[in-house]
Amino acid sequence: MNGYIQQQYPVKTKRFVQTLDLRDDTDMIREYRKWHSEAFHWKEIREGIKAVGILEMEIYILGTRLVMIVDAPEDFNWEEAMNRLATLPRQAEWEAFVARLQGCDAHARSDEKWKMMERMFFLYPD
Repeated sequence: MNGYIQQQYPVKTKRFVQTLDLRDDTDMIREYRKWHSEAFHWKEIREGIKAVGILEMEIYILGTRLVMIVDAPEDFNWEEAMNRLATLPRQAEWEAFVARLQGCDAHARSDEKWKMMERMFFLYPD
C-alpha cells in the first residue's frame, strides 16, 4: 500500500471522522460499493456535498465497517451543513436508497446514520 495523496487547500481546514456499519451480507456490500463508484454514483449527491461546503470526502471499508473522512474549511458548521444537505435535490431519496444496505431507518438523514468518531491520538509534527 502506497497511501493516499491529500489535497492541499489555500485555507485552513478541519476534519470530521464518522463510522457506520453495513449489513453483514456480501451481495449488499458489493452493491454499496457499486453505488459509490465513479460509474454509478448519483451526480446530485456529489454536487450537494460540495454545495454545503465540504471540500473533500473519503469513505474507507473493512468488512462491514465504514469510516468516512470529511475535510472542510475551518469555519465550517457541521450542523448547519447537514440541515442544508438534507434539503437538497435527491438527498432524501439517496438516504432511503442506501439505508437498506446500511441497515438504517429509510427516513434517517446522513448525520443521523453516521456516528461521529472522537480522535484519541494524533502524531504532531516536530
